[in-house]
Amino acid sequence: MNWTERRERFRALTQSEKCVHPGSVFDPISARIAEDLGFEVGMFAGSIASMTVLGAPDLIVLTLSEFAEQAYRICRAGNLALLVDADHGYGNALNVKRTVEELESAGVAALTIEDTDLPQPHGTVGAPRLISIDEGVGKMKAALEGRQDPSLVIAARSSAFRVTNNEDAIARAKAYEAAGVDALFFAGVGSKEQIELLNEAVSIPLFIAPQSGFVGPDSKEGVDLEYLASKGARICLQSHQPFSAAVQATYATLKALRDGVPPSEIKNTAPGELMKQLTRDPDYQRLMKDYL
Repeated sequence: MNWTERRERFRALTQSEKCVHPGSVFDPISARIAEDLGFEVGMFAGSIASMTVLGAPDLIVLTLSEFAEQAYRICRAGNLALLVDADHGYGNALNVKRTVEELESAGVAALTIEDTDLPQPHGTVGAPRLISIDEGVGKMKAALEGRQDPSLVIAARSSAFRVTNNEDAIARAKAYEAAGVDALFFAGVGSKEQIELLNEAVSIPLFIAPQSGFVGPDSKEGVDLEYLASKGARICLQSHQPFSAAVQATYATLKALRDGVPPSEIKNTAPGELMKQLTRDPDYQRLMKDYL
């Protein structure tokens, strides 16, 4: 697989003048759907990985190998440039370096390493906290050392706006930029003021995950991508609703079947032509004709 080409597309996006919503994906079929619909970027979140692979909540019980294997399955299914949330890098700075090596081999176009203190330490349930800035910088430098393909984008991620305060968030942004990361990902951005603070403090691209209810200054509903782009943002998460929608659809279908609804009366299933499109059936038919 040609991983570099999709990484170059992702990097070009970060250096453009626009901000896009990534398509939240969780397996090969969802990645193909996002690609066929024209999403420039796919997003595979750690929380979604935990639910997809383990059926478990987002409590960092997923392992690096499990995460990397699912990322690889997603990447090999098509040509979607995939951004992944690698959580805390599955340990300390040495583990972060290993995480980058494994995810680069899996084909991701970009990854984030966050500075949340994970897994949740004893006695801190319900009170998320961050590691020190010095430890965070060490993780970012280790991540950069683990990279072999220079086109791979490495972003530092922080929830400081939500966990600590604006001053700490900006201090972390400046420190991680100085460490050499390609971009900054801030989760829990809740106001125009915070976007402005980031734009004034750093010069590298921004990825953001707004808090619920965040609205750009010129938008009556939702975020204003043009405004965010003007402030250095290149990626803006929407939500991970595709996975929740898939769970709901599967639950409703299985429940209907269990309740005795005939299969012929089940509604809202993908038509045959769409299934052929997403499974790339014409390609397989051609291969069978040519080689079998």
